[in-house]
Amino acid sequence: MFPLESFHEFSLAADLGIALVLGLGFGFALERAGFGSARKLTAVFYLYDMAVVKVMFTAVVTAMVGLAVLSGAGALDLSELYIEKTQWTAQIVGGLLFGAGFVIGGYCPGTSMAAIATGRKDGLLFALGMLAGVWAYAQFTPQIDDWYKATAIEELTLPALTGIGMGWWALGFVVLLLAAARGMAWLERRFEGLRPQS
Repeated sequence: MFPLESFHEFSLAADLGIALVLGLGFGFALERAGFGSARKLTAVFYLYDMAVVKVMFTAVVTAMVGLAVLSGAGALDLSELYIEKTQWTAQIVGGLLFGAGFVIGGYCPGTSMAAIATGRKDGLLFALGMLAGVWAYAQFTPQIDDWYKATAIEELTLPALTGIGMGWWALGFVVLLLAAARGMAWLERRFEGLRPQS
């Protein structure tokens, strides 16, 4: 749950306390960034506000660089990290369904919780729909879970696939992030006219 677990085993109460603090901090940051608003979140699909992509891409690259640095310094063994097994069909279909839900509902699971915390009824409705979908999946499609487990292959990583070290991949993604930031800034200028006038 937390990299500190590699060095120290916490009690259940401490684990729950850490999770609570991290969750509150994450929710506070989401709301302060405006990500508790469906309008702000769906603006990315109209290309006039790329804040969501900027934040998520920056978070991914920051985590990648952090892991590469910690691994290089000997402070973290990357083999201890849990990586979900790969099942191309299920993950592609799941990603498309998640994206469709994001476009239609205006939230993802985390941002819907931030919306609920600030009293937004659409966030609550989205979360209830999400829970209903999870329940329906568990009740009516157990064979899909069996198929997923039976057809999954070992976890794949870019370094394992290419033979190129983690540090080089992290550097490459930093360069990609900088280039993407310029591209997203251009898109925001280009599609500014689609922004709703309030």
